[in-house]
Amino acid sequence: MAEIKVGCLVMGVLDTNTYFLHKDGEFDCIIIDPACDGEMLVTKLREKGLTIKAVILTHAHFDHIMGVEGILKLNKVPVYGGKKDVPVFLDPELNQGYRIRKNVSVKIDKELSEGDVVDICGMKFRVYETPGHTAGGICLHFEKDKLLFSGDTLFMESCGRTDFQTGSAGEMRESIARLLELPEDTMVYPGHGEFTTIGHEKKYNPYAF
Repeated sequence: MAEIKVGCLVMGVLDTNTYFLHKDGEFDCIIIDPACDGEMLVTKLREKGLTIKAVILTHAHFDHIMGVEGILKLNKVPVYGGKKDVPVFLDPELNQGYRIRKNVSVKIDKELSEGDVVDICGMKFRVYETPGHTAGGICLHFEKDKLLFSGDTLFMESCGRTDFQTGSAGEMRESIARLLELPEDTMVYPGHGEFTTIGHEKKYNPYAF
């Protein structure tokens, strides 16, 4: 089985990690959390020979979704996101777009819920609902490839803020505890900052205790 290749571009006003995934030797790819400049993302990936087949959003804050509109101008692809965040994707007040004076609103084509198993271009992941940063935040676990895309739930030795609308510190601790039950050699790709592993976070993340 071909392994999944992970690329990352740090983008936008909050240095968001935008990921693109494709199988080794293949050219169909998934975009996770396009922070901004969607048309540029499509162009850059085309230059690499890659074609976007789907967009997946870990949660609904503006700095993870602003690139969707530009992508859809050039590539009509399905947009996946957490079912419980659907109202937030649509509302610039809830998704914080108003903070940068942007009317950010994204329509979700395929709503994801706890336990869903999704296969896109031969890349299969399980959905974990991880409220805390937003009520409908999700993480994507590619079990066979030992990859976790944790959005703004789990960071290296930290976690996302819980003081925005629909956030909850208590739910965040519960969500992190669930993620830390994954195998220690699972690579963690967060929404901001450096990559890490579950094993590292079990030892050093203050929210693990």
